[in-house]
Amino acid sequence: MKTLKNRLKEGIASVYLVEGDDFYLFDKALNMIKNACGITLDDFNISVLTDESFNLDALFNACEMLPMADAKRIVVIKGANVKEAEKKKMENILLKIPKTTCVVVLDYFKNFEFLKKSFTFVDAGKLDKETVKKLVVAYLTREGKQISGEAMETLIEATNGYLTKIINELQKLVCYDLDNSLITQKMIDDVVVKDIEFSVFELTEALSKKNGDKALNLLKLMEKDQGVFSLISNHFRRLFYVSISEQNNRELASLLNVKEYAIVKARELARGFSKAQLRKINSLLEELDYKVKSGKMLAQNALHLLVFNIINV
Repeated sequence: MKTLKNRLKEGIASVYLVEGDDFYLFDKALNMIKNACGITLDDFNISVLTDESFNLDALFNACEMLPMADAKRIVVIKGANVKEAEKKKMENILLKIPKTTCVVVLDYFKNFEFLKKSFTFVDAGKLDKETVKKLVVAYLTREGKQISGEAMETLIEATNGYLTKIINELQKLVCYDLDNSLITQKMIDDVVVKDIEFSVFELTEALSKKNGDKALNLLKLMEKDQGVFSLISNHFRRLFYVSISEQNNRELASLLNVKEYAIVKARELARGFSKAQLRKINSLLEELDYKVKSGKMLAQNALHLLVFNIINV
């Protein structure tokens, strides 16, 4: 987003391709471009082409329209797709649009990556932790609220660092206790809907400390999610691999096709188990996985059996 801000100061490009995995940043990028273009009459000077309305004729017509009262107009392509045979024609249309038109492609599903080589790319991927913290503080300051350091860390981890989820949770938190200006750890625990991956981390930590009550409470919250047994299995395999591997975090992240942060977290959690314990847990997981897939055991029962066995490993 900083890069986009600086680019907009230098001038407005004809086409922006916004791509990434944090949907909040898609809207932020669009608003930044809109403000830079000086759009005041949205109804007249912003056209939105969705998957249902997008085609090359509609794109051409929208781009050729002149702005009304404003210097520019914006054509937004949102959640659409294009046929392989039409990609070159679309690129040619965009290369010849009037100077009064700015096209913003919100590419949620990487359907327009072919435009990267010719037009301005905007990265809407997850921001680094320090930037997220600054944005959280700025948001809460506008709401007359503050957040404790512990609560901030848990909020970011529980949402896996995605601003889309963080903003949603902050909207609930600022209204949770109107008489208290400080958002505490307890408020996070009471209000925030935790990302399933973070819940798996919490479960692993509880099991390493033999905290059966917390592990079972977490399990009750998680077992409703389909695929949670597979997620936990993959998680413990990662812990075992990390515990026996001599490769560094970056190498392991690339090898296991995960973010480097996941390896850092895995190393931290793996310290709560011996290598022998992790080997036993993974053997048990293989046995339970077979029973679940063969229909001999329900996934829910397998999860509970797994927890009881790990506590007693």
